[in-house]
Amino acid sequence: MAYIPWSAIFLAIPTTFVPGLRRLGFVLLLWGYLTAFYLGQLDRLALDSLVGLLLCGYAITQSKAYVRCAGHLLFVLLAFGLSLHWLPGFHNVEALGPIRFTPDAVPFTMYLNLDKPLIGVWVIAAVPWLRLSTSFRKTILAALGGLMATALVCLGAALILGTVAWAPKLPASSGIWLVNNLLLVTFAEEALFRGYLQGGLQRLLQGRRWQSAISIGIAAVVFGASHAAGGWQWMALGTLAGIGYGITYRLGGLSAAIAAHFGLNVLHFFMFTYPMLQPG
Repeated sequence: MAYIPWSAIFLAIPTTFVPGLRRLGFVLLLWGYLTAFYLGQLDRLALDSLVGLLLCGYAITQSKAYVRCAGHLLFVLLAFGLSLHWLPGFHNVEALGPIRFTPDAVPFTMYLNLDKPLIGVWVIAAVPWLRLSTSFRKTILAALGGLMATALVCLGAALILGTVAWAPKLPASSGIWLVNNLLLVTFAEEALFRGYLQGGLQRLLQGRRWQSAISIGIAAVVFGASHAAGGWQWMALGTLAGIGYGITYRLGGLSAAIAAHFGLNVLHFFMFTYPMLQPG
């Protein structure tokens, strides 16, 4: 029963890839959160975050610049709190762990988070500059090219740094990991870092020299910083990955960036130490 709102919420995911399904997605999203409330995975304090996001969405549509700025500032603060699970009212279910996928790996714990995905939903619903996709052909090519290049660079660097080792495996929990990583992790992160931050910087710097490189670079550095818990190695690897996802987003839109990010995570999970080697 604990998985019902989690799975229902992110039947909204096809709205990222097929914009015509957006209305159905938000209906399913509402049903999912109501189910979560009924099951006790949300309480009334979670309404504060939901109301805050609605206020952000309203504020950024206003004509006065200071109101729009206030809306964006509030969203950044809410996104920070939701990402770190600091905001009250969300009782996220522990689905896995602590578990070692290989004897030399650090223990891994996974929660079915109901707070962090709200970031991606808000970006999809409210951000006017979001690029969901380009043409089907360009999106597929960007996703495949971004995945191959980013995986080669990042996984190769991870091997050189000694943060992972070659470790092919097929854990019994692969199914739930795959769905969780795509829908509750990758979607939210790419919507925030590429769709909102990189896209917003690209718009802000429009007409400036090196606007694409600057927007990709800043978003990548912030994405790398979000991996600080793993140490400087993961911050560096996250920054490299962010550059790859940023170029992919620029060429193929959010759908391509999500596909490239998810693809790299899948390769990491099934073929290498996950999440990282136990420090010696």
